[in-house]
Amino acid sequence: MKETITQKLIALDLDGQDKEDVIQQLANLLDEDGRLNNREAYIRNVQERERLTTTGIGFGIAIPHGKTDAVKDVSVAIGRLQTPVEWDAMDGEPVTMVFQIAVPEASKGNEHLRLISALSRQLIHQEFRDQIMNATSSQEVLDLLGNSLEKTLA
Repeated sequence: MKETITQKLIALDLDGQDKEDVIQQLANLLDEDGRLNNREAYIRNVQERERLTTTGIGFGIAIPHGKTDAVKDVSVAIGRLQTPVEWDAMDGEPVTMVFQIAVPEASKGNEHLRLISALSRQLIHQEFRDQIMNATSSQEVLDLLGNSLEKTLA
């Protein structure tokens, strides 16, 4: 299995116009890194999930996700937005960071839920969010996340 997140899956200066644009740009990162079987089907799956209920969890963070056969490998693409984007977040605030999850349909259990939970446990801490917002490189973001995502899937 490939690593869940790599430097290629992190965009520190994403220029998204709206929620749909951000989802597509992060899907592009996943696709360019060979994580998807079908980019369009993955995007549709994420958008369908988003229509059910918002993935804007508050604190300027969204965690959109898709579980579909369009995904090859469990992955997380991260986008730090240049300009906040309206996401219908639970706290009513716009989003500045997006952690987009891609999980193959055939994955055991509820890996996407475990990933969301692992991310959420870290992201509820203001200090951690500030560190990610102030990171100057993708490697720094990876170092901040540590190996907690890998441990979640072990």
